[in-house]
Amino acid sequence: MIDKRLLICGVMALAASGCGGHSRPAATVTQTPKATPARTGSVRVSRPKPAEPSYPVLLAGALGTQPTAGFAPAVAWHGQTAAWVARTPSGVELLSFDQRLLELHLHSGTVDAGTLGWRFGPDASGAELGQLVAGFNGGFKFSVGAGGFESYGRTAVPLQDGLGSIVTYGDGSTDIGSWHQEVPAPGRTVVSVRQNQSLLIDHSASAPNAGCDSCWGATLGGVSDPARAGLGITADGRLIWAGGEHVTVLELADDLLSAHVVRAVELDINPEWVAAYVYGHRGGQGPLAPVPIVRGQQGIPGQFLAPWSRDFFTIVVR
Repeated sequence: MIDKRLLICGVMALAASGCGGHSRPAATVTQTPKATPARTGSVRVSRPKPAEPSYPVLLAGALGTQPTAGFAPAVAWHGQTAAWVARTPSGVELLSFDQRLLELHLHSGTVDAGTLGWRFGPDASGAELGQLVAGFNGGFKFSVGAGGFESYGRTAVPLQDGLGSIVTYGDGSTDIGSWHQEVPAPGRTVVSVRQNQSLLIDHSASAPNAGCDSCWGATLGGVSDPARAGLGITADGRLIWAGGEHVTVLELADDLLSAHVVRAVELDINPEWVAAYVYGHRGGQGPLAPVPIVRGQQGIPGQFLAPWSRDFFTIVVR
């Protein structure tokens, strides 16, 4: 369990005060010559603007647990809000990511797609740690045949025409659409693709079979509302992740549509495989502090900071 007091302390540290954060630079004082009868002395105080932190700054909105009225700022980068969180009364949480400041990485898992030779392996590590904003689950197990996986010229599972595809280009931007229909964009270099079934949302409308829960994956115990997640994109290019512990397909689609998503794919389902985190950087000192996003989520062992068996996504600063 994460101690919320430590996380709140971490947020304050990221704002450059206390809890191990960087202290504000000392003020520079400039004085005029000593006062004379003809001239009154004055003191001017100049405070240099503190340097922006070299890591993403977790904001207080990321730590809440109550439903929100729309999206609340969750992460800042170089003084600008880069990610937001929304919590619905139904228990679905949403994360919104500004792709002008952030980019998505597709990671392999130790099993899907294995540990050797992938640009981004089964845990967030190395230089990525200092840039890490968020992490969330990928798609279905490869063995169920729901879609393909390709990364930096290597293929784990062949891509299939018409399937919903999360496509990242060489410039770091990501789009979502049907493979060889809406994506990839002509003339653009593709660096990764993760497919998972057909599109859940297309042209700002739910799929015609969104009311058929069994059409969107087998659930543990046959329940209609297991843990479920999805990833969409808005018309202006924001990526929107949504997930909850008890969510029907229609509820997931409706919550994504409420965030103005125009295209989306369903990601993984069932409690063992649905989770999302944002990460506190503790003032740039010590290990990262993962903050779970979904209320009551079972969570991923290692929180994507230790090797995980399944593929997943991270969001990092540019």
